[in-house]
Parts: sequence; structure tokens; C-alpha cells
Amino acid sequence: MTMLVATVQIQRVLAVDMGILGGEGFSLPVVSKIDVVDVDIELTETAKAALSASMSGEEDTHVLLISAQSGGCSGYMYDMAIVEEPDNSGFQKIQFDRIRIFIHNKDSTMLNGIRVDYKDSLMGGGFQIENPNASKSCGCGQSFS
Repeated sequence: MTMLVATVQIQRVLAVDMGILGGEGFSLPVVSKIDVVDVDIELTETAKAALSASMSGEEDTHVLLISAQSGGCSGYMYDMAIVEEPDNSGFQKIQFDRIRIFIHNKDSTMLNGIRVDYKDSLMGGGFQIENPNASKSCGCGQSFS
């Protein structure tokens, strides 16, 4: 199921000698349409174990937030954070046992179908994301387009 959602952002701009809002000024809202798809992701058993250890009993109040941020060598970077559950209906919620994962609707097309794994190595462990939607990725494995 695909639906369109409009996102509105108000950007703050510094303006010298303007009398509006104490001289700081403002800009008009930027409206862009975003395609939203129902997200389906895979979480490996090693990733589940690593997340359970990281959440250390806070699964009832905290969630794993996975997002795609602008930046990196290839255009976008993955961001994963354990946060208190947000009060926002703009997220898709996926549950694996007691672990809840939130993905914002704006990132749904880029993150649909990802596979999250955890690898432990001599250089240290870390989460790895395989993304079937990425047309290219950086050698560091942190950015994609």
C-alpha cells in the first residue's frame, strides 16, 4: 500500500535589520511530498541479542529508532539510536520479541527490506545493515544512495 504524505518544514534564517521576530526573520514553509510504504525488515538472532543487551531491561520504555540521514560519502547515512518511545504517529512500528523498532514514514522507501545484523570482530563489534534499495554504498558501510 502506497500513500502520499506532505511534510512541512519551517526554516529559520538570520536576517539583519529586519523588524520581524526580533530581527531574526523567518522563511516560508517548504512542502514536499513523500511516498510511504509499509516497511518490512529482518533482524538476525545476533542483532536481537546485541540489542537486548544494549537495552538492558528498558524494552518497555525505549525503542530502537532506525533512520536515513542526509550525508556521508554516498548521499545518506544510517542512524540507529535507542530512545524513549516518541509520541508521534509518523512512525512505523515493528516488533521482534520485546524489541520495538521505529522507522519514520519519510524513510520508509529507503529502509524497506533492510537486514540488520551484528558482527563481532577483533576490531570491535557493530551493527551492519544490508539494504536492497541502495544503488551504491561507501567502503565504510555507513553510507548509501
